[in-house]
Amino acid sequence: MAKQATESNRGRRVELQGEVVANKMQKTISVLVYRTIKHEKYGKYIKKSSVIKAHDEKQQCKIGDTVVIYETRPLSKTKRWALASVLKTSKQV
Repeated sequence: MAKQATESNRGRRVELQGEVVANKMQKTISVLVYRTIKHEKYGKYIKKSSVIKAHDEKQQCKIGDTVVIYETRPLSKTKRWALASVLKTSKQV
């Protein structure tokens, strides 16, 4: 759910975990990612969400899968993330 930066020989790699909400595009999935932010004035933690487009080269993801995506170079107008791994598959047919 939170951003994780993993160290490798190519530098820091920002990874996010989320749920696939759309896979109708060719080699592209839409991933719903949640994050928590602290309200400046009241101090309450608020849950916010974003839908991120990610590159899925093998077209292996289905709607409902839990996936890990990582930040990459711009691949198109809206795609800046790529699929790292599928953590949990959905039971949809």
